[in-house]
Amino acid sequence: MIEMNILWTPWRLNYIRKSRDTRDNCVFCEMVNGIRNDLIVYRGKKVFIVLNAFPYNIGHVMVVPNRHIPSLELLNDEEANELMNLIKLTLSIVREEYKPDGFNIGVNEGKAAGAGVEGHIHVHIVPRWIGDTNFLPIIGNTKTIPEDLETTKKRLLSAFSKRL
Repeated sequence: MIEMNILWTPWRLNYIRKSRDTRDNCVFCEMVNGIRNDLIVYRGKKVFIVLNAFPYNIGHVMVVPNRHIPSLELLNDEEANELMNLIKLTLSIVREEYKPDGFNIGVNEGKAAGAGVEGHIHVHIVPRWIGDTNFLPIIGNTKTIPEDLETTKKRLLSAFSKRL
């Protein structure tokens, strides 16, 4: 018999409940429309910044245009400028707040590219530290995140409010 490991993540229950009720809707459009605001750390004119509900690391955020479009090439100049400016600001704030050794910054366009939310483009910003990968995800099929989402949200909300 294979032993099952349990990773206690009670903060995800609210997300699961909301996801089950609105599975056919775009989660980012719901954020734009004020239906889901629980993970947003900053709202710009055309773009917002939100914590990833299933982070790869502490401080994993996404920079998302308000408009529901599937590709970066469809951004107008105002959206593209604000998107890039908020990526730069986010890097600066996360670097100051968490002191990572580097970042993964990426966009997955379309299902074939691994997009978790198809049809609404977004940019992932994942802080990385030397040694943040180890045997646990490979051998134990478990990833540890040493800070809960509510604490991360409070830290980033505070950091953004000081800068803007």
